[in-house]
Amino acid sequence: MSTVALQTSKRSLVKLRAVTLHIDCAYASNDASLRSAKPATSVTFVGDNLPINMGLNEVKSLRLTDMRRGSGGRASFSGIVATVFGAQGFVGGVTVNRLAKEGSQVIVPYRGDVYGLRELRVLGDLGQILFTPFHGKDEASIRRALEHSNVVINLIGRQSETRNFSYDDVHVKVARSIARLARECGVQRLIHFSALNASPNPPAIIIRKPSRFLQSKYAGELAVREEFPDATIFRPSAIFGNQYNDGFIAYHFSRWVRPSSFLRVPLYASGEKTIKAPIYVSDVSNAIYAAIREPMSIGQTYEIYGPERYQLRELIEYCLRYMRRKSVITPLTPDVFVKAIGNYFFHKSLYNIDRMQCAYVSDTFTPGLPTIRDLGIEPIKFSDAIGNIMASMRKSGRYVENPEDFLIPDPPKPLSQEFELSYNVSYP
Repeated sequence: MSTVALQTSKRSLVKLRAVTLHIDCAYASNDASLRSAKPATSVTFVGDNLPINMGLNEVKSLRLTDMRRGSGGRASFSGIVATVFGAQGFVGGVTVNRLAKEGSQVIVPYRGDVYGLRELRVLGDLGQILFTPFHGKDEASIRRALEHSNVVINLIGRQSETRNFSYDDVHVKVARSIARLARECGVQRLIHFSALNASPNPPAIIIRKPSRFLQSKYAGELAVREEFPDATIFRPSAIFGNQYNDGFIAYHFSRWVRPSSFLRVPLYASGEKTIKAPIYVSDVSNAIYAAIREPMSIGQTYEIYGPERYQLRELIEYCLRYMRRKSVITPLTPDVFVKAIGNYFFHKSLYNIDRMQCAYVSDTFTPGLPTIRDLGIEPIKFSDAIGNIMASMRKSGRYVENPEDFLIPDPPKPLSQEFELSYNVSYP
């Protein structure tokens, strides 16, 4: 019985060797045909007009940006390897999500505790969201973060100064370093975030001195243009989309701004002399991705703002109606200034005099500059996107009343062109 089993195993081994030899010969013939065949000169990828690495038909280097691209989707490769500076911020998280869902690899430079980045790791496919520590004054760490990327997005910005970083350090020097190192490393696309109303002499609203935040943002634009002339610059208006950390809702309803209760909401001139065109954060992330894919955006400056313009008072009253809070909007009172001045000199919180200057500067547009609509994106109205955000801030929360009993308030009234001209506010 053992002899029969041994003969059977020998015959099986002979057959296996024959099959292996046949497969090796087939691979050898295929390799010879591939070596003799002339490679194609170009390949067209469906739905892909990104001017990065086009015309590749084979892997010519070990760089990830030179690899073949998929048809699109979270588990494929889009051809974009993006370094997102400032990904820990409000806009940064949404931007990482927008890039990752299209199959892009995202490199996130970070400062501080790495556990603050846990939410970003799950936005992309396995191994597609990478992290590297960096410091704004350490050029070696900045170079290490972007040397393998073909797209760099700079979302770094601060609304208050610290003992280590001033407005000029964050918005000018760091931005200049990122732009210069991106050019030296061969990065093909740089998207830099500035701010709407950024200018060398912005209007002074609260005090006689203009906002140093807006001045530094304008100086940062000039620095980026000098180091990276093909950079795409975004000038967004007030971005809303989260009741906790956005630049609009979270500020005006923060306890640093209003009193401890919702009895009153203090605004400059009761909000009647400030005109805003807030933009939804998802529209901003879509604009970033569209600018990467659009070759005509190279070297352009885009002003990103919402579809309608409102008085600040009208927006705040609409939010209060949605929250079902009977608050009174009042002018700025002395206690507000005392709190702002104290915050500025003692612990540099986000609620300070310079931040107040930015909050009450009316949004003005520059004629001739492209907008978000030039990227093929129709921005969402404030009233269409604010519902889910304000629902959790209602007086009794989400769990007291039935959803069918809640009446959606009337949307805020946008301004007419005649009204804006009476306030000497520019109209696009």
